[in-house]
Amino acid sequence: MTRRIDFYNDPQAPAANSLVPSVNVVVTNEAGHILLIHRSDNDNWSLPGGAIDLGESIPAAAVRETLEETGITCEITGLVGTYSDPNHVILYTSNGEVRQEFSIVLTARAVSGELTPSTESREVRWVRRSDLENYRMDRSMRLRISHYLQADGNQSPHIG
Repeated sequence: MTRRIDFYNDPQAPAANSLVPSVNVVVTNEAGHILLIHRSDNDNWSLPGGAIDLGESIPAAAVRETLEETGITCEITGLVGTYSDPNHVILYTSNGEVRQEFSIVLTARAVSGELTPSTESREVRWVRRSDLENYRMDRSMRLRISHYLQADGNQSPHIG
C-alpha cells in the first residue's frame, strides 16, 4: 500500500521532485459540522481533496474529490486560501515522488449524498468544530482548518 509521509521544516526530508496542484475542501452541513476523512495512506484525519486533473477546473476537482472520498456532493461557496510552502514536502512511498505543497483550499456546503468511505478514506465523519482538536491531523491540515475557523468568511483568503 502506498504511504504518504509529510515533512515540515525537516532537514532530513527528501528533496522535492514534483509540484502537483491540488485542492482541499472545507465542506459544512446545515448544522455547521465539518466533513473529515480518516486517510488510508497515513492514518491521519483530513479534509477531502486531491490532485487537480488536466482539463479540470479547481471547483470541479474539489467537487469530484469530495464525492469520490466521502460520498457527499457539495457546492463550492468560497476560498480559504492557497498553500505552497516549500518547507512542506510529501513523500509517496509507492513511486518515490516527493511533492512540494501546492494546495488551494475552498469552502463548500453539502447538498446531497451519504457518508461513504473509499479506498482513500477508511472512515468519513461530520465533526463538530469543538471536537476538531480530538482528531489526529498533520500540522498543514490543522493550519488550513484554523484559517477557515478564524476567517469565518470575514477576512481575505490566506496566501502562503
